[in-house]
Amino acid sequence: MGKIKAAIIGSGNIGTDLMIKIMRGSRNLEMGAMVGIDPDSDGLARAKRLGVPVTHEGIAGLRALPGYGEIKVVFDATSAGAHFKNNEILQQDGKKVIDLTPAAIGPFTIPAINGDANLDAPNVNMVTCGGQATIPMVHAVKRAVDRVIYAEIVASIASKSAGPGTRANIDEFTETTSHAIETLGGAERGKAVIILNPAEPPLIMRDTIFVLSQGGTREAIEASIAEMEKTVQAYVPGYRLKQKVQFETIGGNAPVRIPGIGPSSGLKTTILLEVEGAAHYLPAYAGNLDIMTSAALVTADRWAARELMKEAA
Repeated sequence: MGKIKAAIIGSGNIGTDLMIKIMRGSRNLEMGAMVGIDPDSDGLARAKRLGVPVTHEGIAGLRALPGYGEIKVVFDATSAGAHFKNNEILQQDGKKVIDLTPAAIGPFTIPAINGDANLDAPNVNMVTCGGQATIPMVHAVKRAVDRVIYAEIVASIASKSAGPGTRANIDEFTETTSHAIETLGGAERGKAVIILNPAEPPLIMRDTIFVLSQGGTREAIEASIAEMEKTVQAYVPGYRLKQKVQFETIGGNAPVRIPGIGPSSGLKTTILLEVEGAAHYLPAYAGNLDIMTSAALVTADRWAARELMKEAA
């Protein structure tokens, strides 16, 4: 059985890491093109050395490539603003689109939560790197309790792992992640914070999740979190709890005030994670790249497997 050709738009950190993952480990995809706008970018240079067709003329250049007709799926690793324009053109051309920007045109997709649910959507959105790391844990708490009133995530990544596209999308990152905490995580209110840590040497990706819930037991929450850790590790081996889950009871005599909800009490769960990257492109500290590109690749591979089965039938 053959493989489906894929293109990547965006030759920065995320796009380059994804290209290497596809070439090293995809069961159903092969590289058809790498697209950028900077002719001197390292990503385009690497792709060219690896024998991948390249263009530095953006989506117009992609459409002009001789093999464009054979490309069935396109990963967009540019910016939220650029993705709106790219997606419109790609949809007209009948391409499957995997969105690695915070544009959120298509349905939110996190493999550990809603795996195959959106495979038929023409555009699927991979939320954000912080969302991919933390929202599974919010969901893990939600399935063990009656109610998640509030969830807040703080994602800390090394400055060196954040390219121009990531930096240009900080506002979109927080908005998209916050929304996905509610729609996928199951929290009534969500908040997201991202920190670009300039420390030298660069620090590994760290994530902190705070959840205020009602109902359920501490034992059930811990068990659900442990199960979710293993689920994510199936496609991101460097994903792990940094220390034991912490609990604190918030009593009705000293409630916390949640915007839009008001005074609230319950059980506060604190989850501390780290995500070590596979070092396919940047060193292992760049877990934010690894979890984002791994999630996108798992999603696209599952879709491609179904397409190949249809072709073989």
